[in-house]
Amino acid sequence: MKRKKLAALACATASVALVASACSSSSSSGSSNAGSSTSVLSTAGAGKTINVWIMTDAQKGWPDVVNQAVSRFEKATGAKVKINWTTWSGYTTKIQAAIQAGGANEPDVVEIGDTDTASFIANQELYDLTSAKSQFDNSSTWLKALTASSSSADGSKLYAVPYYAGDRMAIYRTDLFSKAGLSVPTTLDQLESDAAVLKAKAGDPSLVPYYVPGKDWYVALSFVFGAGGGIATDSGGKWTGTLESAASEQGLATWAKLEADSSTAGQTKDETDQDAVMAQGHTGLIFGAGWEASSVTAATGGGNPKLANDISTFAIPGTTAGTVTPTFLGGSDLAVPANAPNAALGAEFVKYYTDTTSETLLAKYAMPNNTTLMSTFEAGSSANKVAGQAAADSWFVPNTPAWTNVESQNVLQNMLESIATGKQSVDAAAKAADTQIATILNGS
Repeated sequence: MKRKKLAALACATASVALVASACSSSSSSGSSNAGSSTSVLSTAGAGKTINVWIMTDAQKGWPDVVNQAVSRFEKATGAKVKINWTTWSGYTTKIQAAIQAGGANEPDVVEIGDTDTASFIANQELYDLTSAKSQFDNSSTWLKALTASSSSADGSKLYAVPYYAGDRMAIYRTDLFSKAGLSVPTTLDQLESDAAVLKAKAGDPSLVPYYVPGKDWYVALSFVFGAGGGIATDSGGKWTGTLESAASEQGLATWAKLEADSSTAGQTKDETDQDAVMAQGHTGLIFGAGWEASSVTAATGGGNPKLANDISTFAIPGTTAGTVTPTFLGGSDLAVPANAPNAALGAEFVKYYTDTTSETLLAKYAMPNNTTLMSTFEAGSSANKVAGQAAADSWFVPNTPAWTNVESQNVLQNMLESIATGKQSVDAAAKAADTQIATILNGS
């Protein structure tokens, strides 16, 4: 997922099942480290330090989950944990460079977005966890989509462990909506028209009604799928981009109108700091992961506790009342590089960081990695309940390890930025992106 890469799931039984195959990996195997489960995991850590690379989502959203797992792991093994906070931008290149460079910062554990795990597996870059699978808590009830992304194509090998999942929703200022006389919108048309009303009546001349970053492809593509469009199709092993289809362009136009009418300040930005932007007090709404609602009002990390009573969430409405706009079904996996200096200790840390204790605590902020704890997650807050509702209709990226190259080359981000800044029309930008996507996915 990136970010974010946030599934959850009411989908635990429904939507996840629909996309499980879409998350599957390449038919290539990952590393072939042999051994029993006792050699795959190790508690012999005295005098050692493991390097754990985790996204800043956890640093901002659930540092208590990280801290308790580190504490329990260090006590049990005698090892020390060095957390290397990283960001999604260019992260695969950073990880691969660190692995190749070796030395003090070589990672023993890495967080990987579920859309990229297949590529790491195909390139044989991950440690084989297969024989230890049963030692990871709730492995029999892991979310199907994340399990598939963590495994070989036939499901016989495990190279990563599901971490968390999530989708996106509208996070809004209840006080500003109330002052403008607005209720929660029930259709996409109402969502669009409410932006102008909010700007005119909320009483803040500096207000950005909806902050819509120009590079946030997770949200933009949701409108594409909501209009009946898509990214690409596979016919007989040949991929064709479909962003220039009439339905896809309709969705892009809807997104572009929201962006242009609400949030020109974010034309060239991605979504990584939108929670901090909202915390500044001059934003009416963002489209973000459920945990970002907590980040907006947090006492640390750029949050604003003064907004604690003024933030709520709702599912992004669909074209007709009673429907929702499909959201990106994403998440993160945790893996150990194939040649990690402390691979077995790294795998042991993953076990602690994804066990029932950790995932129960994580369920307060993000969707846990298993269906067993889904009711705990949904009962945690109104945002969590909305996330479950939003996940009832979802989409995922094309099922190919080559997709990671589409992301690393920023094909979708560049398309959206060119639309947002007026450099290209929707049609021209979509056609250019389709050409790039087809070239990348077809390997030519």
